Amino acid sequence: MRERSALHRFVDALARRVGPNASMWMLLGVGAALVVGFSWAGGEVYESVVEHDALGALDKPVLDFAITLRTPWADAAVTAFTDVGGAVIAPIVAAVAMIILAVWMRHWLPLVLIPAAGIGALLVTVFGKQVTDRARPPLDLAVPPYEHSPSFPSGHTLNATVLAGIVVYLICLQVHHAWVRAVAIGLGGLYALAIGLSRVFLGHHWLTDVVAAWFLGCAWLTIVVMAHQFFHLVRQSRNAAARAPGAHDGGAGLPPSASSQQG
Repeated sequence: MRERSALHRFVDALARRVGPNASMWMLLGVGAALVVGFSWAGGEVYESVVEHDALGALDKPVLDFAITLRTPWADAAVTAFTDVGGAVIAPIVAAVAMIILAVWMRHWLPLVLIPAAGIGALLVTVFGKQVTDRARPPLDLAVPPYEHSPSFPSGHTLNATVLAGIVVYLICLQVHHAWVRAVAIGLGGLYALAIGLSRVFLGHHWLTDVVAAWFLGCAWLTIVVMAHQFFHLVRQSRNAAARAPGAHDGGAGLPPSASSQQG
């Protein structure tokens, strides 16, 4: 109970001082710093492991097995699929999903959460690559077109995890049938999983690059979802204060109608 009351006092203080919107962006900023810190820590752990050649026991056998599965048809199909998570198609898909969800929900939320999630994922990817500067698998083991940026973490995988996750979250906010939510979560998870495995299959990343991207993507996605949930707590606290006896326009918060327009 003490922890709960302390959280409520903190939420009430934020509602009085900065409001729900600023609270959400503050939490997103803090979360972004934390996830970037996770990326740096992952890079440091990676460097330590590489010095002892411990990755070879996992990455090389998995890539060798992937090579045995390749055929001209499979290579072309997997390449077409993995391009959906690339720098050209992924932003287009995200923009289309954002517009469709905003129209369907009749709300501004997708217009904020999807860009915030995508930009954060991009920043984490760029930072992680700069920190580790890990070499990709040799080109003679990869399927063209070749890629030359650092390998750790997998940008395709991280971005796919975050964007699929935030779309699923928005869908779950809108629908109330458990089976619809289960299908959405299953499809989103399968997409993120498949994008990651496609990077290993094509020899564009080592397996550990993909696993790190899944972890970092889930971490950032959790921060974005928490920020939105915290936004609701602060807004509810502000609205409750506005409805309280003796509340006035210059007091604890905006009235519900004004608060909803601001949010």
